[in-house]
Amino acid sequence: MHIVITGGAGFIGSHLVERFLSLGHQVIVIDNLITGKLENLTLNKDLTFIEQNVCKYIEIEGKVDWVMHFASPASPIDFKKLPIQILKVGSSGTINALGVAKAKKAKFFLASTSEVYGDPLEHPQKETYVGNVDPISERSVYDESKRFAEATTMAYHRFHKIDTRIIRIFNTYGPRMRPEDGRVISNFISQALTNKQITVYGDGTQTRSFQYVTDLIEGVTKLLDVDFHDPVNLGNPDEYTILDLAKIIKNLTNSNSEIIFKPLPEADPKRRRPDISRAKQILKWEAKVSLESGLMKMIEYYKEIKVGIKI
Repeated sequence: MHIVITGGAGFIGSHLVERFLSLGHQVIVIDNLITGKLENLTLNKDLTFIEQNVCKYIEIEGKVDWVMHFASPASPIDFKKLPIQILKVGSSGTINALGVAKAKKAKFFLASTSEVYGDPLEHPQKETYVGNVDPISERSVYDESKRFAEATTMAYHRFHKIDTRIIRIFNTYGPRMRPEDGRVISNFISQALTNKQITVYGDGTQTRSFQYVTDLIEGVTKLLDVDFHDPVNLGNPDEYTILDLAKIIKNLTNSNSEIIFKPLPEADPKRRRPDISRAKQILKWEAKVSLESGLMKMIEYYKEIKVGIKI
C-alpha cells in the first residue's frame, strides 16, 4: 500500500512507520519536526520524508491508499508551550489531511486520545461516554482539538463518504518518547536514572493505565482491516496509582531518588482506564505487554541515549 502518515517522525508515528515498512508498504511521512525527530526514522527506498506543517496545504503525488493523521504535540509541557499549534493541527491540520484522502479517494485514519473524555465521571471509560471536559483549562487545547478532529472526521465520513477510522489512545509509552516531554513515565524514569527527586503531582492517588507502544501499533494495524467507523479505545486496562508507578520505577532503576509531592496541575484527570470491550470484539485485540516488562525496555532505551536531563 501507499500510506501517508502525518507526524510520522514523532514517538508513536515513527513506530507506525517502522511497522509498515517491515510489511513492505510505501510510506510518505509529513512532519515539521516541532516535536518529532528525523533520527526516529530509518530512511530507505520505501520511505519519503516531507518536512512540512500539515496546517498548510498538502499536495501528494501519485497513488495514496491511506492517510493516517498522527500529527500533534501531545504532552503536558506542549499544552503550555505550543497551545496554538495544537489547536491548529487538530483543526486545519485534520481538514487538510482529510482533503488529501478525499482528493486521492483514500481511506483516513485519525489518532485521537483518551483526553476527549476529560476528567471522566464514568469509570472505566467506554467509547459511548461523551466526556467531562473543561473547555477553557490549559489542557483544553489538546482535549478540544481532538474532539474537533473526531467531529470533522465523522462529518467527512457522512457527507463525503470517506472510509474513516478513529482510535482513542490511552497513556502510551516506550522508546523514542522524549525524556523531557513532561509525561509521567518519561519524567519518573529520567529523574530516577539521574537520582533527582521523583516529583509526584497531587497525593499520588490519581490513576492511569499504561500501554506499551508495540501493543498500540498492533491495534492500529488490525483496525485497518476492519470496516468500523466509530471510535475505538486502545489502551491497557491495568490501572495503577501514580505513587505506585513512582515506586515501581524507583525499584526497577535501583535509584536513590527521593519521592516528593507537588500541587496537582489544573484539570488533571483523577482516574483514567479504558474499557476495551469494543477492541476485543471487533479487532480480537488486547494489550499483552506488562507494565514492568515495558518499563524495563524504556529504561534501557533511556540509558542508551544517555539521559541526564534536569527536570
